Amino acid sequence: MAGMARGANVALTREIPDLRTVVVGVGWEQGLEQGLADNLTLAAILCDSSGRATGAEDFVFFNQTVSSDLSVAAIEDALGSDAEQVEIELAAVPAQVTRVVVVLYVNEGSPKRRTLGQLRQCTVRVLDGSTNTQVVASENLATAFESETAVVLGEIYRHGEHWKFKVVGQGYSSGLVGVAQQYGLPL
Repeated sequence: MAGMARGANVALTREIPDLRTVVVGVGWEQGLEQGLADNLTLAAILCDSSGRATGAEDFVFFNQTVSSDLSVAAIEDALGSDAEQVEIELAAVPAQVTRVVVVLYVNEGSPKRRTLGQLRQCTVRVLDGSTNTQVVASENLATAFESETAVVLGEIYRHGEHWKFKVVGQGYSSGLVGVAQQYGLPL
């Protein structure tokens, strides 16, 4: 199966009616910059219908591994080919949360500027959390990266009574600060 392109979406719970938990994972292959992989971080932002973060307590990353409502959690030891993963319990996501945005960013304060453009490959995929079976995966998103230090990989979102997944691939040269501004997340 070919990978999903940017902008493509799939109705997860329409395809798999008994889907309760999804795992969103990211895998990458670094290029010549060998220190890059150690500085990449996966995060999730719970957003309301206005597209804004529901609060700082709903920004899930290595320093805050679970959302305030316990519906989204970072997985400490990623399974399979993923470097990092987050788990989303669909039924536990509060009604006011309409989407969970999944972000990859370069987390460093070093004077050596590393960018996502130094990756050879970067894919996001969704697994059925109960079976760890892949449901969908993106195409290689790294081909469009240049000076970006953060990227919205994709989002799990409500559509009527179903949950869908969309590959986004929107990069930010301003890094996590740019993502935070976009989603109204206080850092």
